[in-house]
Amino acid sequence: MGQSGSPASNLVYDLVSIQFHALKGAQVYDQFLKDAKGNTQVTEFIERVRDEDARRAQTCHELLEAITKSGGIGGEAYPDDRKQTSKQATGV
Repeated sequence: MGQSGSPASNLVYDLVSIQFHALKGAQVYDQFLKDAKGNTQVTEFIERVRDEDARRAQTCHELLEAITKSGGIGGEAYPDDRKQTSKQATGV
């Protein structure tokens, strides 16, 4: 959902958004765990979700690193978008 004409491709925007939301969720898990104190099932569930978000954020970080190292931040991540833009510019 990146902006058309922005320096970041849609793919980079998407990964940053996923990473942001995974990290944002991490801020509230301590409170959730306090609320679940005494309920083993809920505590285990919240811990699993917290761990999944941490892995999700780390995976996004690794993917973003790979994309930016390969030059994908400027549109290489979605080469098909570039083809459509070229066709639109030439009227083909």
